[in-house]
Amino acid sequence: MASTDPAVLRYAAFTADPAGGNPAGVVLDATGLDDAAMQAIATEVDYAETAFLVGVDPDGARVIRYFSPIAEVPFCGHATIATAVALAERDGPGTIRFRTPVGEVSIGTTADASGASAAFTSVEPVVVPLPDADLDRVLALLGLGLDDLDEAHPPRLAAAGSPHPVLVLRDAAAFDGFTFDPAEARALMDERGWPATIAVFRKVDADDAGGRYEARNVFPVGRITEDPATGSAAAAFGGYLRALGLVDPPARVVIAQGRHVGRPGELVVDVPAAGGVVVTGRAVPIG
Repeated sequence: MASTDPAVLRYAAFTADPAGGNPAGVVLDATGLDDAAMQAIATEVDYAETAFLVGVDPDGARVIRYFSPIAEVPFCGHATIATAVALAERDGPGTIRFRTPVGEVSIGTTADASGASAAFTSVEPVVVPLPDADLDRVLALLGLGLDDLDEAHPPRLAAAGSPHPVLVLRDAAAFDGFTFDPAEARALMDERGWPATIAVFRKVDADDAGGRYEARNVFPVGRITEDPATGSAAAAFGGYLRALGLVDPPARVVIAQGRHVGRPGELVVDVPAAGGVVVTGRAVPIG
């Protein structure tokens, strides 16, 4: 990019390995950039999302916007973590407030000898039934049937900033083996107004009372088809587990994601009795 363009940082979120987790672009000073310029930068960076700090609101919160390679999205968890860690590395750890398109999000950052991490508290989750027609279309997209679903985890539409259809599969073979056509997935998601991911989970040990899950997130944007680590989906899933009585708050859930696309990462989800869900992860510079 030209020397007059803003500096674009590149971080991998929800990992301590630059080759793992979910890459995010970060622009710490995007003041003066219009929508077209931010979209052009996000398209050139070609990560799932690039975050732009565009100013400070009257209450002192930093105003942040998120762009995928094809469109603006209302909230992005991994880019939030990446941006907060970049600020912590520049200014020192502490608490940061972001004014996002879906509301204010508070982020706590810490640092130790192994690097920096951040924890964001989502907006209040909303969990509603997933209409049968939508469930049928998602299952058809993934080549799955109703018998592949985990009966203890019924499908829902969950949002903690962005809406995600949430499916939990019973068997590892179905979870590892499902495939989808990216163009069909994009058409369905655009039609239904799902700007983020279709989130598919599996309980790691069905007989374990603990909270360990693995996730795969359908997210066709540009060259990307499956998201390596999805903070907004993790927050939504925490709200889902609470709404369905599948955890006893306060509860901690650990989600592994990214194995299927060669970028493994880990998201730590803390579910309180009420209010926003806390999602924690590390982030490291790429390159």
